[in-house]
This record gives sequence, structure tokens and C-alpha cells, in this order.
Amino acid sequence: MAKRTPVAVFISGSGTNMAALLYASRASDCPYEIVLVLSNNPDASGLKLAQAEGIATFCLPHKGIARAEHDALMEAQVVTSGARVIALAGYMRILSAEFVSRWEGRMLNIHPSLLPKYKGLHTHDRAIAAGDTHGGCTVHLVTAELDDGPVLGQTPVAIIPGDTGETLAARVLFAEHQLYSRVLAAYVTGLQVA
Repeated sequence: MAKRTPVAVFISGSGTNMAALLYASRASDCPYEIVLVLSNNPDASGLKLAQAEGIATFCLPHKGIARAEHDALMEAQVVTSGARVIALAGYMRILSAEFVSRWEGRMLNIHPSLLPKYKGLHTHDRAIAAGDTHGGCTVHLVTAELDDGPVLGQTPVAIIPGDTGETLAARVLFAEHQLYSRVLAAYVTGLQVA
């Protein structure tokens, strides 16, 4: 098998999508490996999980640091780790245009809606309020425009009568965990070929 593509994962909270990527990477035929987990939140429980699983971590709170400077400090850790791809997994910060442009075509994000619908926050409540039959999730390439990059994969999730934003979010999270690892594996395989 070809050498695995090293991936850095950015998180801000529990890191469930990071965990899904990590555990998928343990399969012998997975084309990527998680080499670093980074966060802007020292209380992110995903950092503890990554450490327990033997993955290097880095945390730098963003308060009091200019956005571009914070991004550059995080990026320096990514470069040192040898990562060739960044996976944003619940990273709740808008990245500077300079950082995004340097990683163009090598930074993915998962978003809890069927983009281009419902960019930004409160996606599940907005889908329910609009009377949609399905919510879902999207993996896309990151561009300077929020939640606007090319779509790499989507999974629709039915909206059930009586759903709230919370109940729909819980089901969409299952779909996210399945979709992200599949799309990341396919994407890095394409990068290896290119």
C-alpha cells in the first residue's frame, strides 16, 4: 500500500468527527493517518481523547491574538507535523483568507446541512423551519467564502415529524461520522495519484 497521507485535524469541542476520522484511519487499507489534532479551546474534550489515543496535540487559545497571527501559529504546528491535508472537524473559527489560500485544495470541512442550503449556524432549526423533508451533511473544500467551497460528498438525513434541531442534529451526526472518513479517504487517494 502507498504511504499514508498525513492529516492534521482542527477541533473546538468534543471531537466526535475527529474520533470518527481517527478510528477509520486504523483500518489497514485507509490511505490517511491523523498526525496532529489542534484546537483553539483548551477545554475541548477531543484533545484528551486524541492524547489518550497517542496522537500529538496542540492548543492555542485565540483570545487576544489577531486572526492571521493565530492562524499562522497553528499552521506552523501543522507544517512541523508533516501534515499535507487539514480536516476541519467542528472548528468554530473563521480562518483568515491568507491561511485558506495557502491550503487551497488541501483543506476539507464538514458542515451540518446539504450545502448550498443553510450556510453558517443553526442549520437544523433552519431546515425544519423551512419545511424541508431532509437535512443532512456536506464535506467540502474550504475556500475564503464561508461554507462555499466545492462539494465533495453529501448525505441526506430524513426530517421526522416532531423533530427538533437537537433530535435532527443527533441523527445527522451519525451521517457525518460515516461521510467524512469516506470522503477524506477518497480525496487523499486522488491527491496521491495527482
